[in-house]
Amino acid sequence: MDKSMIKGLVVGGIGMVVLTAGGVTGYKSLTQPKQAEVLAVKEAMQTVSTPREKCEQVVVQHQAPVQDEKRIAGTVLGGVAGGLLGSQIGGGSGQKVATVLGAAGGAYAGNQVQKGMQQRDTNSATERRCKTVNVRSEKLVGYDVTYRYEGKQDTVRMSYNPGKQIPVVEGKLVLDEPAKGG
Repeated sequence: MDKSMIKGLVVGGIGMVVLTAGGVTGYKSLTQPKQAEVLAVKEAMQTVSTPREKCEQVVVQHQAPVQDEKRIAGTVLGGVAGGLLGSQIGGGSGQKVATVLGAAGGAYAGNQVQKGMQQRDTNSATERRCKTVNVRSEKLVGYDVTYRYEGKQDTVRMSYNPGKQIPVVEGKLVLDEPAKGG
């Protein structure tokens, strides 16, 4: 064998190695899956608390305005009635003492009776009362997708439900929602 033949075999062998390597790489990219198989899709929910004003009509009792704050009418009427009753007891100076004591006791009693009546004298009114309450609701935040790709199983959170397959480009999952064509 001469040198040119050996050179030809070496160059040819190197060329075969390069072509074979390129073919294997090309074959691998041609045979690589274009989608990952979706095994399960579960909605990912989040509890959201939203403040809201809640109002209702409530019946409330208020003390009626007092006409006679010093309770003079009750005191005077009680004193007159007590004095009349006291004058019916005994005679002479004892009757005078009984009249004075009856008038004093009656005045006090009349004052207290009027006080009780004033406290029980109420007016009813309907008022609007409001308070802030938190309303809880569930919000969809995405989808937890379990998939299989190249024999391996994994889970990823996606913003949309991918259906039965997830597209794969250059060995990577395409997680963005595809543009809606129309």
